[in-house]
Amino acid sequence: MNRFPLFPDSVTIKNNQLSIGGCDLASLADQYGTPLYVYDRITLEQSAEKYKSLLATYYTARSSVTYAGKAYLSVPIARWAAAQNLTVDCTGLGEIAISVKAGVPRGQMVVHGVNKSQDDLLAAIEHAGTIVVDNFSELQSLAELARNYSLPELWLRLQPGMAVDTHAYTQTGHEDSKFGMDYKLLLEAAAFCKENDLPLKGIHFHQGSQFRDPEPLVHGVERALDAAKEIGFSGDWHLSPGGGWGVAYHEDDLPHPSLEMYVRFTAEYILSGCHSRGLSLPHLHLEPGRSIVARAGVALYRIGTIKRTAHRTWLLIDGGMADNLRPALYGVKYSALPVHAPDRTYEEKVWIAGPYCESGDVIIEGLPFPKVKEGELIAVPVAGAYQLSMASNYNGARKPAVLMLDNGKATLMQARETTDDLIRRDK
Repeated sequence: MNRFPLFPDSVTIKNNQLSIGGCDLASLADQYGTPLYVYDRITLEQSAEKYKSLLATYYTARSSVTYAGKAYLSVPIARWAAAQNLTVDCTGLGEIAISVKAGVPRGQMVVHGVNKSQDDLLAAIEHAGTIVVDNFSELQSLAELARNYSLPELWLRLQPGMAVDTHAYTQTGHEDSKFGMDYKLLLEAAAFCKENDLPLKGIHFHQGSQFRDPEPLVHGVERALDAAKEIGFSGDWHLSPGGGWGVAYHEDDLPHPSLEMYVRFTAEYILSGCHSRGLSLPHLHLEPGRSIVARAGVALYRIGTIKRTAHRTWLLIDGGMADNLRPALYGVKYSALPVHAPDRTYEEKVWIAGPYCESGDVIIEGLPFPKVKEGELIAVPVAGAYQLSMASNYNGARKPAVLMLDNGKATLMQARETTDDLIRRDK
């Protein structure tokens, strides 16, 4: 039952302690407190390079990789993504502001959103290279704004009418989804763009997140290419077939889904689809989603209390649903290791829960684990995506500190919130 493949590439055991990026995790927890989130730069960069290399291998036209800001975004991470020549996907004014602060160039910023406000649109016009238009009302608002502003490139978001196999909450492409326009409406939107001389340059679709089989993407690609043919795209046009490729969160899910299978399948199907339709090849934008960043992150917690009931051993830790809502929201199955002597024999099953006033505040259920003591640290892998980005201040929780680990050096990316932070907005 090997859990180490869930951890970042640089994980080792040194002096009987877990180490990542050449840094001793126990020492970091003592210095910065817990909960503590750490990111491994090696894993991040190898993941990004792998995607770029695979695209260059399997797709013969222009291509790029998009970093999903919604997975986890901070100024240092946005700066890192820009340096990797990744496009940064922003949803609304807040993520745009973070990216602007990080110096993300206009051409590397694309703005999404299902119900963009006027402020969102104005910020996107000022700072982004692309706006993905979700609906006809938004398009009409942009036409009004075009009277006074020069618009960036526009892509239309297609609702393919079919979702990938994933949790219902992360399906986005089915016909009753709140996202995008159906085929008929998308063609009407394209005609509206032509009538109003709006800079329509591409099509985007997304069928769901955390999927492991690329086959259902065929339907979305077919619909998008059919629409591109009807619209009359030629020359330098853009296609984003979404993304959201899955990762393993638990040893039962290993191995991690193959990045090569996903990229090769998507690229080859678009190549053949364009050829059969006589379409020029688009600039292909791949959105790997969590599969770039999730495994780079590890959450560290300290055990405060151990309770043994009639049928369970509870490890009560100092974090939980305030920094990781996903088990309560999606029923995600996580794993963990103790930081001290992580290769100890598993002796019992444990339930790992947080301090918050909710019965659903349980991170892990029934996990085989060594006998541990109160005060010990545990490390939860695959914590880099959709945890901190959905973190809350429930029960007055203070959001954790975040570190980047690289070659024995820990760099603070985000400071731990203070109680002063919690009351800063109150009057």
